[in-house]
Amino acid sequence: MIKDELRRGIIHENPILVLALGLCPSLAVSTSLQNGFGMGMAATFVLACSNVIISSMRRIIPDKVRIPCFIVVIAAFVTMVQLIMKAYLPALDKQLGIFVPLIVVNCIILGRAEAFASKNSISKSLVDGIVIGLGFTFSLCILSIIREILGSNKLLGLKFFPGYEPMTIFILAPGGFFTIAFVMAVVRYLGNRRKGA
Repeated sequence: MIKDELRRGIIHENPILVLALGLCPSLAVSTSLQNGFGMGMAATFVLACSNVIISSMRRIIPDKVRIPCFIVVIAAFVTMVQLIMKAYLPALDKQLGIFVPLIVVNCIILGRAEAFASKNSISKSLVDGIVIGLGFTFSLCILSIIREILGSNKLLGLKFFPGYEPMTIFILAPGGFFTIAFVMAVVRYLGNRRKGA
């Protein structure tokens, strides 16, 4: 059960690598592993908490105002995350900048609220929020590792390959597109190969 749910969030319904959602923050923050992991954990917290609240209120929220209600719930948790980051992780908060408040309108979180949490039980919505959030975090970490090593020859501030000349393009936007395209292609190839086997 847990294994299947994790596989669903990380592999089959991965927000970035399979569904191609949330690409804007992914390109912006995946320049270092620290940033990618921080953004992924922030989004996972917001996703899990907002899914629980939206699921618990699904029968009392009128259909005509459900999207604004979802945004208010999500915004409350994003504000909590931002205040906690400002207080305890100011360096990370500065690095992520505007992309933490923009979690409010992240299509992954709003999409899960609309497609899943508003139609399922609290426990299922919590699990969905956690596994989709972990899939998002996993993708950001993979992209960040590749981009940080190739673009700055460092990982978590430590030199990686002695004598390697970094390709700066990988820590710029075009390098982000190349990396996402490459990782998506590998994921698709492995998925098709498994289906064919």
